[in-house]
Amino acid sequence: MNGDARVGVDIGGTFTDLVTIADGAVRVHKTPSTPSDSEQGVMDGLEGVAEQYGIDPEDIGFFGHGTTVATNAVLEGEWADTALVTTAGFRDVLEIGRQARPDIYDFDAEKPTPVVERDNRYEVAERLDERGEVVEVLNATSVRALADELDDVDSVAVSLLYSFENDAHERRVQELLEAAGVDASFSLSSRVLPEIREYERTLTTALNAALKPVMDRYIGRLESRVAEEGVGTDVKIMQSNGGIITADAARDRPVNTLLSGPAAGVQGATYVAGLAGIEDCITMDMGGTSCDVSLVEGGEPLVTTDVAVGDYPVSVPMIDIHTVGAGGGSIAWTDAGGALRVGPRSAGAEPGPVCYGRGGERPTITDAHAMLGRIDPSRFLDGPSPDDAVRRAVSEHVADDLDMGVEEAAQGILDVANANMARALRVVSVERGYDPRDFGLVAFGGAGPLHACKLARELEVPRVVIPRTAGVLSALGLLISDVLYDYSTSKVRPWTDVEPETLAESFATFRERGSDRLDTERGTADTVQFERSVDLRYAGQSFELTVPVPGGEVDADTLDTVVERFHDRHRQRYGHAYEDEPVELVTVRLRARGIVETPDLHPEPVEGTVDDAVRETRDVVYDGRVHGTRIYDRRLLPTGTSFDGPAIVEGTESTVVVHPDQAARVDEYGTLLVEVNA
Repeated sequence: MNGDARVGVDIGGTFTDLVTIADGAVRVHKTPSTPSDSEQGVMDGLEGVAEQYGIDPEDIGFFGHGTTVATNAVLEGEWADTALVTTAGFRDVLEIGRQARPDIYDFDAEKPTPVVERDNRYEVAERLDERGEVVEVLNATSVRALADELDDVDSVAVSLLYSFENDAHERRVQELLEAAGVDASFSLSSRVLPEIREYERTLTTALNAALKPVMDRYIGRLESRVAEEGVGTDVKIMQSNGGIITADAARDRPVNTLLSGPAAGVQGATYVAGLAGIEDCITMDMGGTSCDVSLVEGGEPLVTTDVAVGDYPVSVPMIDIHTVGAGGGSIAWTDAGGALRVGPRSAGAEPGPVCYGRGGERPTITDAHAMLGRIDPSRFLDGPSPDDAVRRAVSEHVADDLDMGVEEAAQGILDVANANMARALRVVSVERGYDPRDFGLVAFGGAGPLHACKLARELEVPRVVIPRTAGVLSALGLLISDVLYDYSTSKVRPWTDVEPETLAESFATFRERGSDRLDTERGTADTVQFERSVDLRYAGQSFELTVPVPGGEVDADTLDTVVERFHDRHRQRYGHAYEDEPVELVTVRLRARGIVETPDLHPEPVEGTVDDAVRETRDVVYDGRVHGTRIYDRRLLPTGTSFDGPAIVEGTESTVVVHPDQAARVDEYGTLLVEVNA
């Protein structure tokens, strides 16, 4: 193959997924994740691809990776020893945070543990004003005096007041500390997040610093083992904004990879939906431990800078993804009040659901589907399906506590899980000012297609899109995502004070940086484009909206167009606009995009009739009623054919449940399109 194969690897909580595109064919391989040594799952996957498809590591010309290393480090608080250097008087910004509390009436609520403990936070004498003018010159002596204090730290975060307007003092702090012998990695807020809001900027910079050694070690191990395996190409990493970056860029800005895996899934879903002619969609990625939902408008995922990872608000651009603890392995249980709960605890990869026959004892969502006849565990087990064990688990841990039948309890497990996911779908649609009836629902992940048609009916979504590679779509997303680098700087001032030259100069600076960066990506992406935007708000507001800036020369007409777009966007999001109120510029942004040529995903056409794809007919329970249901083998469904529900479609990595009174069609790409209210 001469290095023509493209491989995407996504590590999930239960499985590590590999998608390979070679000679025009899409090939899929899944292997159990190895949480204690996540690279081993990647190595196992590469070996499996070689054995199953004859694609050897030396045949690989592109290697893309979605990683949860940074996310797990944040959630578990396992990061490097880090110090923070800040302006005198601002040592406790990380401790003070914001006045907002998750529960406004809970005065005893604990704040998140600071990323950097107080003993490792240091002040230096310096001061800039809100326009970046020097009020107090940086005191070099106070900086050099810190050198001995920083001997034992692995990483240093530098976040000085108003450095987004003028980064000279931050750069000088790094120079002085390095000259004084401080041997650590540095993260400057003027590079990590040159934007307003002192707490979010300092926190994001501190997190980046704390994660740099962690990500450096992981990527170093992965690169070494991949190279030892025989892969001769560089490792590329998916970042949270839905774009691919180099491994070195991920080392430098690990905070940009916190939603790496879920972002790849949204990119894959957007692409597949576009092939089906659907540019407005809601994506739903339900795996073994969680369900991630997002919204796509006009073929572009919505991006936000208002995302919390664990207890920490991280303000770098990320695809707007909302996550709930509902996955195929989510455990069902009853609380002290006798209410049925599902998740967030999960059976994970080991032991997994009871029906996997690997020692699981607590009933999960997957077990509930097995109880109702929707999945056949014997398809992926070497031995007989443990039906008795599943029934016993549901009975002992749910049905007996709730004084109900086993099948009724299984249906209750699914109802609770669906309610949790329906709330998440409303968060990214209704609560953002979008009507779900105007969108399609793209379902993927190992468990997403089991629930999507039911959820779509509840939200009145007219059509469900289930990709051919639904169970591994995040890995596929790595192979079709563009190279993306985001640049920004805050310039807070009244819109009436903004001159066209102010924006033009910022865009020109960003464009130069983006061009230089994308020049290093030649071979991965050869076509380049630049997307300009600004964050605006009404004077007095504490939040802003991102508005695209038209292409071409920036002039007075451009400024008028931008503010009109802001009013329109505000009206859509909040239901009103104040066109006579003064508007403020907050942040200037530019996205440098290296466009990746997408592969041809047309599968080999399948001949025959729908009847040829029928495996069997069995009883399946839908909403408490038993229906005789045809079970289809997805691989044998002919292109362009249709069939009515109720139906179960069994694929290699996922199972689709088509409910009664719904109809499904197979398009030319092997995508299953379900009309919800047929």
